[in-house]
Amino acid sequence: MKNNRRDFLKVIGIGSGALLADPVIAKTLSKKDIEEIQLKGPESVFAIRKMETDYVVVGGGMAGYCNALAAARNGLKVVFIQNRSRLGGNASSEIRMHICGATQLGQVWRETGLLEEVMLTESYTNPQRCWEMFDYVMYDKIVSNPNITLLFDTMLYNATTKGSKITEIQAYCSQTEEIYHVKAKYFADCTGDGTLAAVAGAEFMRGREAKSEFNEPLGLETRDDITMGNSLLFQSQEHDKPMPFTAPSWARKYKFSDFKHRKIHSWEYGYWWIELGGLENIVHDGQKIRHDLMAVVFGVWDYIKNSGNHPESANWALSWFGSIPGKRESRRITGDYIMTQNDILKLENFEDRVAYGGWPLDDHLPAGMDDTSLSPFRAIALKGPYSIPLRSLYSKTYENLVMAGRNISVTHVALSTTRVMATCATMGQAIGTAVALCVKDGLTPRQLASNKSKLKAYQQLLLRQDQAILNIKNEDPLDLARQAKVSASAFIQGYEAQKVIDGYNRDVQDGDSHQWRANIANSEQYIELSWGKLQKIRDVEITFDSGLNRHLRLSGEYGTMRNQKRGAQPEMLKEYVVELYNGNSLVKKEEITNNILRKVVHSFEGLNVDRVRLVAQKAHQDENARVFEIRCYA
Repeated sequence: MKNNRRDFLKVIGIGSGALLADPVIAKTLSKKDIEEIQLKGPESVFAIRKMETDYVVVGGGMAGYCNALAAARNGLKVVFIQNRSRLGGNASSEIRMHICGATQLGQVWRETGLLEEVMLTESYTNPQRCWEMFDYVMYDKIVSNPNITLLFDTMLYNATTKGSKITEIQAYCSQTEEIYHVKAKYFADCTGDGTLAAVAGAEFMRGREAKSEFNEPLGLETRDDITMGNSLLFQSQEHDKPMPFTAPSWARKYKFSDFKHRKIHSWEYGYWWIELGGLENIVHDGQKIRHDLMAVVFGVWDYIKNSGNHPESANWALSWFGSIPGKRESRRITGDYIMTQNDILKLENFEDRVAYGGWPLDDHLPAGMDDTSLSPFRAIALKGPYSIPLRSLYSKTYENLVMAGRNISVTHVALSTTRVMATCATMGQAIGTAVALCVKDGLTPRQLASNKSKLKAYQQLLLRQDQAILNIKNEDPLDLARQAKVSASAFIQGYEAQKVIDGYNRDVQDGDSHQWRANIANSEQYIELSWGKLQKIRDVEITFDSGLNRHLRLSGEYGTMRNQKRGAQPEMLKEYVVELYNGNSLVKKEEITNNILRKVVHSFEGLNVDRVRLVAQKAHQDENARVFEIRCYA
């Protein structure tokens, strides 16, 4: 056993406090799993709390969030550690970057799964477009899950290893002056910075690779340690009178020529190109980079307000500016497979694919606002989505260390597309689900990736839980609906009833609708699955049309919000009934009056029935019922 980094905190105890009185911790961890150490003496300041769980997820951005939630929903006890008091990372109210991903290729590629659930919930809950309400939606789903222990304001600082495994991590909570020692079967690094991997001594990469390493066209002649930089955003509002602004003495000064390659097209939300730090150590120089970015923010706003080149800004004033930079790149943890530019451009369909991306190869010049004579980025658009393999989501060094987010196993060039948050979220759902299967079946992620039958079952589980995977359809042998006869009271041509069991739960751009559709403007319609013999049904799972053809992401930018539909999505079936029959006898009936979600699971107590009927009554703002898929499980 070894400690890979010397503790930077003096571990001393406290003389009082009952851990199990803490409702957040007590709900998931028993007395057996938690030990509180109390040390005597005049220096007693910090409490040490020992915990033991199935899975530790470090990092509360979109990748860590979907990771923890997926693992917990699949049965694991999860300790979820976030070093601040908001979830969502770059998407949270602290940073306010809208979530980007494969929709850059066209809205039909909007990511589903847990991310879609969050976006649909947020859109309905938050029609006023308040960033703190986005935080609330994120927080509510985590604290409402009985399998998750959320530790806010808690910073990982050390890890203990033994052989090929991490055995424990240590973290410090600034708000409660507590030190946590957490043992687990698996650990996830979703820090973005690869912090857990670094303190554990796992192999990681940093900087830009040479062409000779991976034969990438965009590789360098000689590798270096340079990364993309960090950005700091701001928001402003219009008022009914002039709103003067005086810049601080430390703000940078800008002139017209500084914006030759940077567009000031509006100022309600700005700007991704306020970027610095790529030429410095993006982690260890963080305090300096943040101040330099603030100097840029106030310098840019000073230019908008006082240069005379934007007189229409007279009545506008800053309403918010960030103090936590949004990061793009730092460490990347080495896995069994390192994705490259060539994989991205080939649109590789890996056998162990578990997620997909579609953002361009979008590499930012490291100098950022330190050299405004240069374009801030170079981008290569993709011809279609590419897949992401499971082998890039676990560490080659430690068999129980996995990762999701911008610190996965990719080259610098490949990172320029995989780093965006929607893609990171789908990686999180993929690896959280994988770890749940590994714990259940006694496998390592490496063994899961190499075992063809287990891998296929895992991919089918991801599909069942609404994670889209390229060119894989529902072939789940446990899905009883696949053996059912399907009929309907009515249908629109091209949207026949049988399509709810054709294996696809979304538009895959193959010329087929893959959904049942019937007009319900004047009367309700039903679709029915029947077997001719009794089936023991526990779960009826329905996937509705949530308007994947549109963008749906909270943003402070008017252009990004344009053409979005806030609130419940208009196509969504709002009111419906699920009925279960034994012959002509109605055995169970469940009525839904305000559905807002794409994927809905109705659970029963193992009823013996031979028919399942969905009665569609009313959509939110559509004359048709739209259903992509119905599944049934015993």
